[in-house]
Amino acid sequence: QVQLKESGGGLVQAGGSLRLRCVDYTFTMERYHMGWFRQAPGRERDFVAGIDWKGAITSYADSVQGRFTVSRDNAENVLYLQMNKLKPEDTATYYCAATTGFGNIRSMALYDNWGQGTQDTVSS
Repeated sequence: QVQLKESGGGLVQAGGSLRLRCVDYTFTMERYHMGWFRQAPGRERDFVAGIDWKGAITSYADSVQGRFTVSRDNAENVLYLQMNKLKPEDTATYYCAATTGFGNIRSMALYDNWGQGTQDTVSS
């Protein structure tokens, strides 16, 4: 199974940017469709963005469309999430996830490999 670890989280002011990274330490990321999810305190984990194994197809939650960009470098086994124009409501722990399955890329149930998460805090 793929082993994922996120980094790049931190504290930023509203309107600022952060770039999250998710590294696959088994060097097999090219086999997986990948997703980013986030979970704010007291709330459920929600879909943020997804990308197919080739990087040709992406999908975004409405709340981040136009502000966030998901990308991947299979040669380096890294998944990225570029987050621009951040808002306080983007504050959450962000998780990357991987799946070899087919289905609704926005559904947590599709993913069977998860990282430990990285915390992002956006101040107003």
